[in-house]
Amino acid sequence: MRLLVVAIGRLKNGPERDLAARYRERAVALGKSLGVTACDLTEIPESRARRAADRVAEEAAAILALVPADAAVIACDERGRSDWPSERIAEKIGGWRDAGRGSLVLVIGGADGLHESVRGRADHILAFGAATLPHGLVRVLALEQVYRALTILAGHPYHRGDPEA
Repeated sequence: MRLLVVAIGRLKNGPERDLAARYRERAVALGKSLGVTACDLTEIPESRARRAADRVAEEAAAILALVPADAAVIACDERGRSDWPSERIAEKIGGWRDAGRGSLVLVIGGADGLHESVRGRADHILAFGAATLPHGLVRVLALEQVYRALTILAGHPYHRGDPEA
């Protein structure tokens, strides 16, 4: 399975970009032993359309053009579900991998959110809580959760989880 993070906008050099890169590199290194061949990041320029609806539609077309037909898709969206713990994310990623899904695409939309066509294509819509977060932090959170999911699948001690479970 190939992991791909598709994000609208480019992170400038700084702590968010460095931390995102660190988690991506960790995911790549650990993923090899789990049948995960890559963890790529594609940044799509923000649309310059005047109306928000047009921007979201243009960005959606660019996002969907990068999603392979057999891919599982997790869309990060503030309107998504925030009730999936890390163990559930790991379970889903492992299940998609074991079912032969060739790719997992994590989508992070632009400032105006995600178009319904992207939300409709998603296998899961994930929210990192009710608050609106900066895109740089969402990218870090998404990549950290990918890495955490891989550590759970590998039985690595990074994720301590619930000792009662």
